[in-house]
Amino acid sequence: MKLIEPVSGHTHSPKLIAFYLTQFYPTPENDQWWGKGFTEWTNVTKAKPLFAGHYQPHLPGDFGFYDLRVRQTRREQIETAKKYGIDGFCYHYYWFSGRRVLNLPLDDMLADEQSDMPFCLCWANEDWTRRWDASDHEVLIEQKYLPEDNLNFIKSLVPFFRDKRYIRVDGKLFLIVYRPQHLPDVNKTLQTWRDYCRSAGLGEIHVCAALTYGNENYSDFGFDSGVEFPPHNLQKPENINAAIEFFEPFQGNVIQYAPIAQSYLNRTYSGSRIFKTVFPSWDNTARTGNRALVVQNATPENYEYWLASTIDKIQQGNDSDKIIFINAWNEWAEGCHLEPDRWFGHGFLQATINAKNGLRRFKSFPKTDLPLADYGHHRTFWRDISDVIHYHLSLKIGSLKLLINQRPWLRLTLLPLLRATKNLWFKFTAKSTRNSNQ
Repeated sequence: MKLIEPVSGHTHSPKLIAFYLTQFYPTPENDQWWGKGFTEWTNVTKAKPLFAGHYQPHLPGDFGFYDLRVRQTRREQIETAKKYGIDGFCYHYYWFSGRRVLNLPLDDMLADEQSDMPFCLCWANEDWTRRWDASDHEVLIEQKYLPEDNLNFIKSLVPFFRDKRYIRVDGKLFLIVYRPQHLPDVNKTLQTWRDYCRSAGLGEIHVCAALTYGNENYSDFGFDSGVEFPPHNLQKPENINAAIEFFEPFQGNVIQYAPIAQSYLNRTYSGSRIFKTVFPSWDNTARTGNRALVVQNATPENYEYWLASTIDKIQQGNDSDKIIFINAWNEWAEGCHLEPDRWFGHGFLQATINAKNGLRRFKSFPKTDLPLADYGHHRTFWRDISDVIHYHLSLKIGSLKLLINQRPWLRLTLLPLLRATKNLWFKFTAKSTRNSNQ
């Protein structure tokens, strides 16, 4: 496989491509669904620790609470990424039967020659739902897969495909599909895409299936390759919930970093064209609260060992072009980011360049300890009752807020009242918690 021009001088290591989220700016859709001015930062800053030593919230370092409408921000991201060994970005692409969402930063990147970072696209072809507040079945935007969508989708990619920065594999334009199992007639879809690209003078395309939601065999869908997407298809190690004293009822899983990473290092697939992926950390508390998957000991040192081991594994393969993906550059609400933060600073970036440059500081995962117990925190009957009421009331308030936002005539009158009620409840529960701890 051949990847277009290397970005940095690190020519002997696999190319590192980081997934990139464009959620960090206001959009009309998010204003309607979540409230005026919502961006990914809204969820990020509301997160709170669930147990002693739990790193939340994740707050940005060098770039601050950036707005991706600002070109200079994206240029600084690219400069930093290249400095620490990242060779390309894979942008999530949101397309719903001709309707594009979160596209402004991507379009402006395309128009900005100074955004000199190779890139490819991953079609995020799934419904948007209110999953962040547990209302999984409430669809906000549906992927309809209309008869004309196959052709219209591939046409929408032409400006990106024609850009000299677009990444090619085997000389072919490289495209990832996030949920290949959702395509109603995958053979027809792929044939339409390939035929159109040939007729448009674009040449061949290399279509890669994301290994997500149980899909572990890209050849089942007629794709050219597959890419891991951890923590998707997690062969779940035993959680360590029983060893943790949570601050409130917890329905999710806390799992150690080392067994998760090792499971991906050991994993084998039936297909031969699999791109390995690593993540620096994972903790989606900001989106799902007490239903979160929290990865304990997601530190730069553990990530460096996983990435270094993956590089060494890939180097032993026969493919001439070696690529590793990183999930992700800036998934802040999933606690999954290479970008500098206030806790680890440049730690994950430095770990990236360490691994890429061949520095092998560790013989195994160095961080495997359990969270420290908080002996000053004691559960009480009334505190637990308060936590349960708080949780379910928050869900109801979220649904009511959406209903109000969808009706402008209600928004002006009822939304301030709803917010005031919510604030009063939070103050009441906080006071009850303080009293129960005394």
